[in-house]
Amino acid sequence: MIHHNLLLIISLFFAMAILFVLSQRIKISYPIFLVIGGLAISFIPTVPNISIDPELVFLIFLPPLLFEAAWHTSWNRFLKWKRSIFLMGFGLVFFTSMGIAYFSVNIIPGFTLALGFLLGGIISPPDAVAASSVLKGLNIPKRVVAILEGESLVNDAASLTVFRFALAAILTGQFVFREAAVNFMVLAVMGVFVGLVIAHILYLVLKYWAKSSSITTPITLIAPYLMYIIAEEMEWSGVLAVVSGGLFLSFRSKDYLNYQTRMQVKEVWETVGFLLNGFVFILIGLELPVIMNGLVNDYTPGDGIKYGLIIAAMIIVLRIVLVYLVEYVPRWLSPSIRLKERSAGPKLPFIIGWAGMRGVVSLASALAIPLTLQDGSEFPHRNLILFITFVVILVTLVFQGLTLPFFIKLLKVDEVDEYVPAEVQLEDIRYRMAARSVSYLDEHYGDEMKQYESISRIKEQYQRSMAATDRMRNKEGEEKELVGRSRKLYKNIMLDLIAQRRLFLNELEEEKKYDDYVIHDLENNLDLEEARLNK
Repeated sequence: MIHHNLLLIISLFFAMAILFVLSQRIKISYPIFLVIGGLAISFIPTVPNISIDPELVFLIFLPPLLFEAAWHTSWNRFLKWKRSIFLMGFGLVFFTSMGIAYFSVNIIPGFTLALGFLLGGIISPPDAVAASSVLKGLNIPKRVVAILEGESLVNDAASLTVFRFALAAILTGQFVFREAAVNFMVLAVMGVFVGLVIAHILYLVLKYWAKSSSITTPITLIAPYLMYIIAEEMEWSGVLAVVSGGLFLSFRSKDYLNYQTRMQVKEVWETVGFLLNGFVFILIGLELPVIMNGLVNDYTPGDGIKYGLIIAAMIIVLRIVLVYLVEYVPRWLSPSIRLKERSAGPKLPFIIGWAGMRGVVSLASALAIPLTLQDGSEFPHRNLILFITFVVILVTLVFQGLTLPFFIKLLKVDEVDEYVPAEVQLEDIRYRMAARSVSYLDEHYGDEMKQYESISRIKEQYQRSMAATDRMRNKEGEEKELVGRSRKLYKNIMLDLIAQRRLFLNELEEEKKYDDYVIHDLENNLDLEEARLNK
């Protein structure tokens, strides 16, 4: 049985890799393609029905996914747009949950308000991975990306909190708002406290003891599980513990990561994040037969599809309306906001609203609903909630995901904020770093540069870089374009030379004349050089 399950999991990961490659070839966002691919795979007769233990869903998937999102958060952008991020992250989740709760009670027979809030908590948070994947390579305002990424960090915590309280109300059969509000504050504050305490301990370990990348990387992988499990064992918010701890470790990462550990941690977490996100996206499609089999006992597939489509349409409309309110109401009420921030206009809020695709967190929450109540009876409407969640994910991910690039091109959304292009920022930073380096060389290595020609060439290299930037700044029109082409040609020639040097290293390795570790060290240097040029 173990070998069979292991083979099935490995096969799914392989199928995920193939589907990802195909999505790159046909230029469709990989979360969309994985969901469709998983759906197609589920209809293959020999593929077994796949079901995951609800208790393991949160534990396996959520801690590392939340930690990865916190780790890659841009602090500058997060703080710059914190008002919009928190209003959308908390406000949209609570208002969407409330709207779905009261709406679902009126359209679904036998549905209670607690079940409505449970469904609202599940389907309220948009998925940042899906949005980022769809928006990749498109020319969109930086404010859109910053708000969507920041929102995803906050709305996961908010939605899972709503989910937790709604689930508790269903299991215990009682819900007192005052007690829930107090419990929420305790859960939130103590969850953040636990996350920060564990993060500080790990920070000290990483800074003063764990100097090797072979130790640092495993500690960062263990960290989200430590934060989540310890907080949950104390019956506090494991989600907020992971988010707060991840933000702290990310903010202080410069203190304990050197170039080797930074490169390895980045690559490992990108791989882990991709595998976990991809696995859940393909699982969305594969779960459909299991959900359908459970649904037919209480509802017809037609009823499930009808409820799912109505609720999917409602959350799309709700999000767009609420995004406009978040954008315009604070500006109407506060003159200082009107002075500090440029108006987003009518187009940008629509794009942010339309980018509200549901994904990993919604599915993980739905699958985490227990099978039975405390008295052993079947959890009411569980399969319907799962099916509605699936329909909402499918509609928002596929329909909105495929049409989002179309709307961006149709509306021609321009940059609304003053923003210096990345290329100009890069040139300016390079120039200032080179100038600082030249000044440092003159101050500390003046005699050595006079004595040794090889040392003086270091200064000449920086001066040439500064001169090239000066020429770029002074050129205009075709001359500036010519300088840009020359730099591109320089990069292509250097990459070609690296490829030739790598081939030559392979020939030297075949000679068996040099030690393997020497060849591998030189290969690593070429990899670093190639990475620098490609960046």
